[in-house]
Amino acid sequence: MATRNTAVFPISDVETFKRSLRAWAQVFPVAIYLDSNHTESLPSGSDTSTLPYWRQTRWECLLGVGAADAVSAEIGTAFSQLRHFYDQHCDWLFGFLSYDLKNEIERLHSRHPDHIALPDLYFFRPEVVIGIRAEDVVGPKGFRVDIHTLTTTPEAVWQDVQSCAPGKASSAGIALRPRMSRQYYLEAVAALREHIAAGDVYEVNLCQEFYAQGVRIDPLGVFEQLNARTRAPFSAFLRWHDRYVLCASPERFLAKQGQYLFSQPIKGTRRRLADPEADTRLRESLRDSAKDRAENAMIVDLVRNDLARHCLPGSVVVEELFGIYTFPTVHQMISTVSGVLAPEEHPIAALRDAFPMGSMTGAPKIRAMELIEQYECTRRGLYSGAIGYCSPEGDFDFNVVIRSLLYRADTGYLSAQVGGAIVFDSQPEEEYEECLVKLEALQKSLKA
Repeated sequence: MATRNTAVFPISDVETFKRSLRAWAQVFPVAIYLDSNHTESLPSGSDTSTLPYWRQTRWECLLGVGAADAVSAEIGTAFSQLRHFYDQHCDWLFGFLSYDLKNEIERLHSRHPDHIALPDLYFFRPEVVIGIRAEDVVGPKGFRVDIHTLTTTPEAVWQDVQSCAPGKASSAGIALRPRMSRQYYLEAVAALREHIAAGDVYEVNLCQEFYAQGVRIDPLGVFEQLNARTRAPFSAFLRWHDRYVLCASPERFLAKQGQYLFSQPIKGTRRRLADPEADTRLRESLRDSAKDRAENAMIVDLVRNDLARHCLPGSVVVEELFGIYTFPTVHQMISTVSGVLAPEEHPIAALRDAFPMGSMTGAPKIRAMELIEQYECTRRGLYSGAIGYCSPEGDFDFNVVIRSLLYRADTGYLSAQVGGAIVFDSQPEEEYEECLVKLEALQKSLKA
């Protein structure tokens, strides 16, 4: 395996450099850009120097472009192929996991149409990796750029990015229409409440698709619009040939730092309001909501069980329960669960057995996924899957693919799926309104 060339460069204007970086990256057939947007899911004014490990991040953003080597796998042996690829390359790996890998993990199926058609699993070893991180001793504002290359020099990449004009936000004037009728969605929520009352399941994450056909968009321009609007801590711009994912996710699926694993499930959403007092009241209503706490607690228990399968006995703990975090467009209820990976356990096995994330299924997980297949109308694909990276040290970090636009350039198909947790106390009209809240930033980024 070739050794990477590495160099470090100081920068002062982080946001301008990021836009140049994204503009430079978009021409590569395979590229994944990950951005924490200076937030890392923190409340305003937080002192990051005192935060525990699970709140900190080494990277402000990371980019991998060009596939020196890759694994593309369909359902059947996808995770075993990923494990072999991970063991073979002690190097940077970037990639994604589709929700439909559930069919490999459990005896399930996906029969709905998939108009985006990405691989079920894809990981690549990038030709170039670029990361921005804070470092007090480098640069006027304490940020540095780390460039790691295989076949070219970091200095040449640095010059290419510096000379690339920053990408500009653009819109497409496109209105998305629902795949489900409003009446069908309301009836599906009512039916799921009956399943819950019968004891079939405690909670189900029901999603619906909004879409457009035969449209043309500038994927990077729309991502710039979306990213500027949301500033989400687990944002991603993904290009896989003629497929694109424009992701404004606020949620971490699973991360590994050393032997620690941690997950930060989200359950509970309120829209932001322009009036500060009204906005504060809405935030407090989320904090005090018994329904949202119940939804969140169920998923926390599920995540604890998933992590305990591969962590040292007694090491799985809830670091934070029902934390309320504010982002530019929404308030979210976020909990954090961590554990210590047992020395004999493989990291990819832990990743596999926590997937799909409980926040996007419900509990118990298998029955919830069966009901999702029964009542939804679109195959989820990469939506409610994960995008992320593995480092040369063997660490990894993956988001939850929500609040995202998926686009297939050759057919002009554009898709956005949104949803929420259904429990017995759910009111169909309120659940439909929550879907529209989550769709709002996506739709405005297309129409602004």
